[in-house]
Amino acid sequence: MSEKKDILLVSSAFYPELSPRSFRATELAREFLRQGHRVVVISKHRDHDYSGFLKEFPLTLKMWSKAKFPRVPESGRKPFSLLFRALTRILMLLVEYPAIEEMFKVKRMLKKEEGYDLMISFAVPYPVQWGTARAWRKKKPLAKTWVADCGDPYMGDVLDSFRKPFYFGYLEKQFCRRATYITIPVESARPAYYSKFHNKIRVIPQGFDFDLKAVKAPALTYPEPRFAYAGGFLVGIRDPRLLLQFLVKCEQAFKFHVFTNQPEILEPYRKALDGKLAVSGYIKREELLKVLSDMDFLINFDNNTSLNVPSKLIDYAITNKPVLNIDKHFTMDDIQAFLNRDYSKRMQLPDPEQYHIGRVAKHFLDLI
Repeated sequence: MSEKKDILLVSSAFYPELSPRSFRATELAREFLRQGHRVVVISKHRDHDYSGFLKEFPLTLKMWSKAKFPRVPESGRKPFSLLFRALTRILMLLVEYPAIEEMFKVKRMLKKEEGYDLMISFAVPYPVQWGTARAWRKKKPLAKTWVADCGDPYMGDVLDSFRKPFYFGYLEKQFCRRATYITIPVESARPAYYSKFHNKIRVIPQGFDFDLKAVKAPALTYPEPRFAYAGGFLVGIRDPRLLLQFLVKCEQAFKFHVFTNQPEILEPYRKALDGKLAVSGYIKREELLKVLSDMDFLINFDNNTSLNVPSKLIDYAITNKPVLNIDKHFTMDDIQAFLNRDYSKRMQLPDPEQYHIGRVAKHFLDLI
């Protein structure tokens, strides 16, 4: 057992939320504890009873106060709905509202913290990094090593329809300048960050605790092909409509399972597919892996950029199921081949062992 370290994790997302950043922070907290380190987690307030979680994982959990910035109201009536959606979008683009409040709350929470061996702050949202940078001090430092962990680029993001306003560049440069290291999940994302900070960048992939033997399901054969997708959509980028338009015309029997928090984009096709499309919300990751392992193949809607790589591909790799990657070169022959159980054009995924949380945690500890 290596020497015990004092570790501080600062993350807006944390258990029991179902998101890549929540998985990132929660899995690392559990693994650092398992290795015998002392772990403190600072996160946002949420109405959840943590007694059972903290009994199993005896970390110190500190939460900043409930959000005070009001959210833009929602309306089911069309004219008002469009207006409120536009207002939400404008506020988010111009001032990162309402997440900007977390910059001030993070700074306040870190005022009394000091002397850690390792501090990891997690984005998204990026106001967590900005607040940590504003709290960073040379006298009585928060930690010997500060790692700013970035899941997706901010100023260099190419998936959004609009580029970030130039003034946010100041905040990005500030946290990049003050952090000891910047960690990103894939090497291909490096160009999305300011070149003057490339020497600080380290590549550490997403990590999970898993047993490959336990995840793999027995080889089951169903009369009709069964396939699934888990995740969100981006119209024009991670867009399911081309696939669904083909499936509506397909007379072959199949079952397509989708797990998403954006069911509205699928709604026009549900009736036409007459039971062939099953849509449900997000489920716990452990349950999802079992469901995915029971499929014939899986679907990935490609971002069509190397700067953003979806973390769902890790779960796909763990299940060892064929993956049909739908990118800008996708043709109807590709999905037809998979429906005929011809997986010769399956997506090539990396060895899942590199994503084991034990290895990932060691990469972070090596930065101290």
